[in-house]
Amino acid sequence: MERFFIVKGLTFKIYNHIRELPNNWDDVAVSNVFLQTHYLEVLEKSAPTNMQCFYIGIFENQELIGVSLAQYLDLNKLESFGERDKCFKTFIRNFIFKNFASHTLFLGNNMITGQNGYAFSKEIDFEHISEILMESAKEITTYFKNKKIKIHLVSFKDFYEHCSVELKKFSLSNTYEFNTQPNMIFYLDKKWKNKEDYIATFSKKYRDQYKRAHKKFDGIHVKELNLDEVILHEETIYDLYHYVAKNAPFNTFFLAKNHFSTMKKQCQNHFLIFGYFLKDKLVGFHTILLNGTVLETYFLGYDSQVQKENMLYLNMLYNMTEYGIEKGFEKIIFGRTALEIKSSIGAIPINMSGFIYHNNKLINKYIEYFFKKLEPEAEWQMRHPFKEVGSTKLEVRNTKYEVRNTKYNLKSFEF
Repeated sequence: MERFFIVKGLTFKIYNHIRELPNNWDDVAVSNVFLQTHYLEVLEKSAPTNMQCFYIGIFENQELIGVSLAQYLDLNKLESFGERDKCFKTFIRNFIFKNFASHTLFLGNNMITGQNGYAFSKEIDFEHISEILMESAKEITTYFKNKKIKIHLVSFKDFYEHCSVELKKFSLSNTYEFNTQPNMIFYLDKKWKNKEDYIATFSKKYRDQYKRAHKKFDGIHVKELNLDEVILHEETIYDLYHYVAKNAPFNTFFLAKNHFSTMKKQCQNHFLIFGYFLKDKLVGFHTILLNGTVLETYFLGYDSQVQKENMLYLNMLYNMTEYGIEKGFEKIIFGRTALEIKSSIGAIPINMSGFIYHNNKLINKYIEYFFKKLEPEAEWQMRHPFKEVGSTKLEVRNTKYEVRNTKYNLKSFEF
């Protein structure tokens, strides 16, 4: 696409293919692996069949200073919105999405949880960021309009509270701000050097939970898989992933069958996949991405019967945590699913906001009403596994979450 002028020497250009990107793209995206070309190439080569990606370069006087990602999803191509919840409300929700929101544009990455939509090599004020996001959405919407495709919904995805507050002051001021389930994040104590240090901080109840899960895990062998092994087990890996994905409460995509081998090939040692074997049979796997000082959990899968009998999922959470501790990561991003069990191993809920509008003015007028009616409810109990949680006070009220601490900082958190 052509280059579009914003203000004060800022322009942006939208690219359809990785090969078109400026040579210094990765220099600008250095702070976030999900915006670097080796990951973006995974999306281009093995994106979900109903997804098309766009790559946005932001320039100041011809110099690339920012990068961003957008994703178009055609929900008409989706095999299922999720099969776990079968009720009238779910039926209505699916009907509405099919007929009034089947063409959706995300500014950000709909495949992962977290603020991964943009990165800059220099400080840019929120007024210009909000304008770039809004204008990019308009240009991509026009692009599809010229192809006789009408974008229904536009969503700006996943902002931490301090960012959403600022963005709301400018171009996104008239756009509905929503909060879905929180992002479960585990801020690792710097004093922990191994799993023994971690387990020692548990109260008796959660030490017993760890011991019980570890005992159930007996007989299962965990192995990090290299590329050849991922390719060898690719069909089983996909089947295990697909079982978990289709039983989620809501889906907007399913991964391509070659996604995990493509990820391993492109991201190499930044992407790790661990196989769980019972009597030499692959019965589960989990994946992680190394993103600087942050450990990002990615997709996983398991055999439902083994999961039930061997507490497979809980043991995966412990294993990911122990890996993060031993390798010296500052925090682990666990995402939005299975909130209660993730809190039982030490993760805490961090509120994230998004912004959304519908291109039908009448529907957009009532979008807050529709969104609140259709958003899946999350009822869960926050767990507190440690003997002491320090000065942080957590309050959970009616699935609204907030972390209250006068010294709270998203970049540095200690118990």
